[in-house]
Amino acid sequence: MADEERGYGAGSTLLAFFLGGLVGAGVALLLAPKSGSETRQLIKDYAGEAKGKAEVYLDKAKDSATTVVDKVKESAASVLEKGKEFVEGQKTVLASAVEAGKEAYEKEKEKLSTERKG
Repeated sequence: MADEERGYGAGSTLLAFFLGGLVGAGVALLLAPKSGSETRQLIKDYAGEAKGKAEVYLDKAKDSATTVVDKVKESAASVLEKGKEFVEGQKTVLASAVEAGKEAYEKEKEKLSTERKG
């Protein structure tokens, strides 16, 4: 939780752990008593594994991001639709109020003209 407060999510912590493990494995290979060609082959193998795992992690992150974007789009569309419905409802109320105002104006106008004549 303290990591999340500093801006580090579970994914970045996991990636850092994973990369640290790879660096440690690389150092262990370099210090191991093996021939140069064997060590280079092991490093290539580990690099290939790391690349594969990184691609899988990246694909998962892309899928998660796509899911989040889709949810945000759905939420935004829902809010927009509700906003449109609200505006339409307010248009009806406003139109009714304007019509009532016109009718009241006409009645007062007739009342005043009748009083002036009488």
